[in-house]
Amino acid sequence: MRTWTATTTVDARPEAVLDLLTDPDACAEWAPLPFEVDGLDAPRLRTGSRARISGSLAGQRVGFDLEVHAAAPHRLSLSAAGPVGFDVAYELAELERGSEVRASISVRPGRGFAGRVLAHATGALLSAGALDQAVGRIARLAVAV
Repeated sequence: MRTWTATTTVDARPEAVLDLLTDPDACAEWAPLPFEVDGLDAPRLRTGSRARISGSLAGQRVGFDLEVHAAAPHRLSLSAAGPVGFDVAYELAELERGSEVRASISVRPGRGFAGRVLAHATGALLSAGALDQAVGRIARLAVAV
C-alpha cells in the first residue's frame, strides 16, 4: 500500500471546507478522480454513510462501495472498496485566517492482474499531482462557499 499526501491553506473556516468535502455534488468539482455517487441516503456524507460510487479509471468503468468512517468538525475519513481499495482522509486545522487542509490517499492494490494494473494507474495519476490539484480546487471552491 502506498500513500500520497498534499497540504494547502484555505481562506475559509474548517466548517466551510467540511461542507464542501461532504457535499456529493461539490465532490465532482474537486475530486482527484471523476466519479458519480449513487445510493446515498442523505444529501451529505456523514459518519456511517454508505454509497456506491462509479467512474472511469485507466479507461475502464469501475464501481466502488464507499463507507464514511468519520465526518466530524475537523475531519473526513472514508474508504472505497472495489477493484482497487482507497483509504482517504482530510484533516482540517483552524488557522488565524482560514484553515489548513491535509489530505491523504492510500491505494490498496486489488486482486488479480486487473487490480494491480488499476492500482498502478491510480498511483501514476497521484504521483503526477492529482491530489495536489484536488486540494488546490478545494481551496478555490471553499472560498466561494
